[in-house]
Amino acid sequence: MNPDIARLQHEATELRVMSLDMVFHAQSGHPGGSLSEADILAALYFYKLRIDPQKPQWHDRDRFVLSKGHASPAYYAALSKRGFFQKSELQSFRKINSMLQGHPELSTPGVDFAGGSLGQGICFAVGLALAGKLDKKNYKIYVLIGDGECQEGSVWEASMAAAHHRLDNLIVILDKNQVQETGFTKEVMNIDPAAEKWKAFGFEVFEIDGHDMAEIVMALDKADSVQNKPIMIIANTIKGKGVSFMELNYKFHGKAPDETQYKKALQELKHE
Repeated sequence: MNPDIARLQHEATELRVMSLDMVFHAQSGHPGGSLSEADILAALYFYKLRIDPQKPQWHDRDRFVLSKGHASPAYYAALSKRGFFQKSELQSFRKINSMLQGHPELSTPGVDFAGGSLGQGICFAVGLALAGKLDKKNYKIYVLIGDGECQEGSVWEASMAAAHHRLDNLIVILDKNQVQETGFTKEVMNIDPAAEKWKAFGFEVFEIDGHDMAEIVMALDKADSVQNKPIMIIANTIKGKGVSFMELNYKFHGKAPDETQYKKALQELKHE
């Protein structure tokens, strides 16, 4: 396919606006990581993933795993825009008995992994990829992880297993947004040099600007031609991307904006 970069950028902006709406109206949620991942999700859901909203359990579909499950608003926005459920459901985000809880659940159409505890998504994705190989299927497994999450030892155990089994159907995307719940990742526990580490673990590594849609699409396309090794796409992003007072501000890792902040954020995003 020939990607329509402008359209994908527009989709990413809409995902940001919808995420902000959800967190504001719930007065609960994680805006920072949702804003940083929006470009990546737009490229996946509106360009790359082989999925069918009419058959969410289609056996030959590509699988997507949101390992950083707290950043669910942008994920839910993408699923609704792709037609897995009505956009009106977004209004129920984080409400009791809603299908859209704070962390994704398998009862939600389009969700392949019940994200919660950090460091587990990549482990699950390795299992999915290995199953695909054993079943001789050609679907891909895409997993989105966070940089703070990479402080978990399970991330590295899973990475070692992925390389050992030569899982070239596994594409890991690192949303390297520089900030975690309590501050800058490099100050809490630095994961750099990230690219060199995953290369040493046996991955094919691409490092990109995670807000440059053309670079994201190019990396996803390049991943299709890699053989006999898993792929790591390190996407350098900005926590809270698009909202001036949220960018690189750890306070908005898990804090909803008040009404004044919400209106200012919307104005900035719509003129992004």
